[in-house]
Amino acid sequence: MLKKLRKIYSLNFDVNKRKKSDIKFIVLHYTGMKNEKQAISRLISNNSKVSCHYFIKYSGEILTLVPDLYISWHAGKSQWEKKKLLNLNSIGIEISNPGHENNYKDFNIKQINSLILLVSFLKKKYKIKKSNILGHSDISPDRKKDPGEKFPWKLMYKKKLSIWHHKKESTLAKLRNIKCSKKEEAQFYNNLKRIGYNSKFKINIIKAFQRRFRQKLVDGKIDKECLFISISLSKQNKY
Repeated sequence: MLKKLRKIYSLNFDVNKRKKSDIKFIVLHYTGMKNEKQAISRLISNNSKVSCHYFIKYSGEILTLVPDLYISWHAGKSQWEKKKLLNLNSIGIEISNPGHENNYKDFNIKQINSLILLVSFLKKKYKIKKSNILGHSDISPDRKKDPGEKFPWKLMYKKKLSIWHHKKESTLAKLRNIKCSKKEEAQFYNNLKRIGYNSKFKINIIKAFQRRFRQKLVDGKIDKECLFISISLSKQNKY
């Protein structure tokens, strides 16, 4: 069980409760604001029309803003596999971080430790598949970059809280920047669709994929490294 969480309730949620079985996803965000206090204020302000279920402060403290069984307004226009408007079926977690527009920085160890505890608890409670633990950029690649390429997805995988590829870094490094053929590019997009991405957005899903699975270079270009990672992920039947 999690330790007692501090509650600072937001007004931004749907008043009708959902069933426990409706919760299928966890979506991770960063706040994208310079000031943590202002970020919290925005998420609880009735004027902002945005919220989340949980907020992780720089100190590692976890705040509850919206109870799990209410729909918070965190995902917006979104899609994963055939599911659209993921607010309906997800729990949103905001992690305090200035984001790409405000001197994006590493998430600190206190935040990540708290996140691992929280996501582990929610995953077990709602029987969420690790393939359904996602970043905002995964589900809204045309609009969002968070939690970004500094988020430790590989560590989350080691904690059984994310998917990851099965390719050695030394092997992949040799494939970086080697161009793909048109046929291989088509295969890459097909692989991303199988993983869950909305293939409509082309360059945006390339960057979203790279921020998640090839974090050392986010350039929006398909190369052999990206292709081989996508093949590895698409072949995983059990997430």
